[in-house]
Amino acid sequence: MAAASQYFGEYAESVPDGPSCKALSEMARDNSVHLVGGSIPERAGETLYNTATVWAPDGSLVAKHRKVHLFDIDIPGKIRFQESETLTAGASLTTFSTPWCRVGLGICYDLRFSDMATLYARQGCDLLLYPGAFNMTTGPAHWELLARARSVDNQVYTALVSPARDTTASYVAWGHSLVASPWGEVVASTEADETVIYADIDLEELKRIRENIPLGKQRRLDLYDTVQKV
Repeated sequence: MAAASQYFGEYAESVPDGPSCKALSEMARDNSVHLVGGSIPERAGETLYNTATVWAPDGSLVAKHRKVHLFDIDIPGKIRFQESETLTAGASLTTFSTPWCRVGLGICYDLRFSDMATLYARQGCDLLLYPGAFNMTTGPAHWELLARARSVDNQVYTALVSPARDTTASYVAWGHSLVASPWGEVVASTEADETVIYADIDLEELKRIRENIPLGKQRRLDLYDTVQKV
């Protein structure tokens, strides 16, 4: 399978002044919603990042997340993809607040790194959100599994948002956007085609699960710990 990383430079834009950002800002403002958009290739000087942006109901930029873990894999006979040949990794984690809960943001391959999700949970996040595009090899094997694992391990909701599948593209996405509950249940999901799904983030249910199985109070921080460096 051919990779699509060669297109990053061609379609890169500045944040928050590029055309994608302007469109996202307008959509958030016109509909009075919090909107997470992307990811898109961001150009900052001569450097390219894989970036997701967060917009407030007034259209202002709330946060941006530059993908921390670059997708460098080589599965013989199936897929080779080397983001590091084009992109630079982000250097910070990203959370933002809404009137309802705090949200931790990652992009695609960031989902595989459990320490990042744990730090978000310890910073008070109730929802983890990952725009991503797993492929036709890793998607059926790990997409749902990782969402449920991040949710159960950290007692949070996890939402994965994928593009629809386009079999004519150079990189074919698995699709299957979903939301997993802190109990590890998939509470909303779709197939490979373009559609819209909805899910309630039930904070009372979240509280009940944390009270019934108080992982946060039972961690042996005298034996192990997960620490954010920056």
